[in-house]
Amino acid sequence: MTAIHPRKAVEGGRIAIHGADFPVDRVHLPDVRIAERPARIVYASPTRIDAIVPPGLGKSGPATVRIEGAPSEAFLEVAAPFATGLHQVDNPVFDRDGYLYVTYSGTRGQHVPVSIFRVRPDGMRESFSSGIVNPTSMALDPDGQLYVSSRFEGTVYRVAPDGTVKAFATELGVACGLAFAPDGTLYVGDRSGTIFKVDRNGHASPFATLPASVAAFHLALSPDLELYVTGPTLASYDAVYRVGRGGRVTVVSERFGRPQGLMFDAAGSLLVIEALAGSSGLYRLRDAEEPELTVAGPDLVGVALDPRGWLVVCSNESAYRFGYQAA
Repeated sequence: MTAIHPRKAVEGGRIAIHGADFPVDRVHLPDVRIAERPARIVYASPTRIDAIVPPGLGKSGPATVRIEGAPSEAFLEVAAPFATGLHQVDNPVFDRDGYLYVTYSGTRGQHVPVSIFRVRPDGMRESFSSGIVNPTSMALDPDGQLYVSSRFEGTVYRVAPDGTVKAFATELGVACGLAFAPDGTLYVGDRSGTIFKVDRNGHASPFATLPASVAAFHLALSPDLELYVTGPTLASYDAVYRVGRGGRVTVVSERFGRPQGLMFDAAGSLLVIEALAGSSGLYRLRDAEEPELTVAGPDLVGVALDPRGWLVVCSNESAYRFGYQAA
C-alpha cells in the first residue's frame, strides 16, 4: 500500500487504497479490514482497491487499513458520530466559544419539542431553542448573534442567547440558506428560485434569481464578498453558482452531483458537500484546480468549521468531527 484517498472518512464512506501487486487475480478478492473490521470491496485492480468503511467502529481516531496478502498497512482517520438524533437540512454552526448548533427540522409543518440543540465541545448535547417550525439553515451575524430560517413559514428568526426567538424577516418564500456579510446584510435563499437581500432592519428585496431546488438553497459568502450558492435538483449534476455584488449569476463548477452545504475555510478554499452516491463526501475546491475529496461519507448535507481547528460534517441524522487544517 502506498496511499489512501481521502485520508478522512465516516462509516459508509468510500475510500481508495493505492499500491502495487494487490492479489486480485484469485478466485476470491483479498480480505480488506479497517480497524480490524471487514470492509466491503466495490472496486479492485492490482494497483487500486476501493472499499466501504464499515459501521460500528465505535470511536474516532486513526484506524489501521490492511489488505490480505499485502505486507504493509496504512492509517485512515475515521470519525464516529459526535452528535445523533438530529434532522439537519443545511450546515450546522459553531459559535465563538466552540459550541455547535444543530437542528431538528422534522417533516413539513411538524411541530417538534426542540428546534435547535447546542452541542458542547465535549460532545454533550443540550436543548437550546423551541417553537420554530422546520428550522432549516443557521448563520451568525457579525456580532455573533444566531439566526435561523423556517422553510415552512418563510421567516428568519433571531435567536437570543437564552434560546428565545423573535421574527427578523418574513415573506421569504421557502426560506433556506443564510449568509451574513461583514456589514450585517443577510442573504436568504428561497428554494423556489430567489436570493433575497435583507438589511439590518429586516427589510428584504430580491437580489438574484436561480433555478429552483428540490431540496434547499445553501449559501456561503467568499472572502471577496461574493455569494456562492448550491441548490440540488433532480439532474445528475448541478452547478455551484457565484453571485456577484450586483446580483449577476455565473457558474463556478458543474462537477458535483447534488451539491449541498458549503463554506469557505481560513485559506479561502471552498468546501462543498456532494451527496451523489458513490463519490459522496466533502470536497475542497481551490481556484481552477479539480475538486479534491477531503472526507468520504454517504448522505452528508452540511459542514462547519471551528476556528480552533475542528471540522464537522453532518448527515440528516448525525454530526461527525475531525481535525482540520486549511491549505
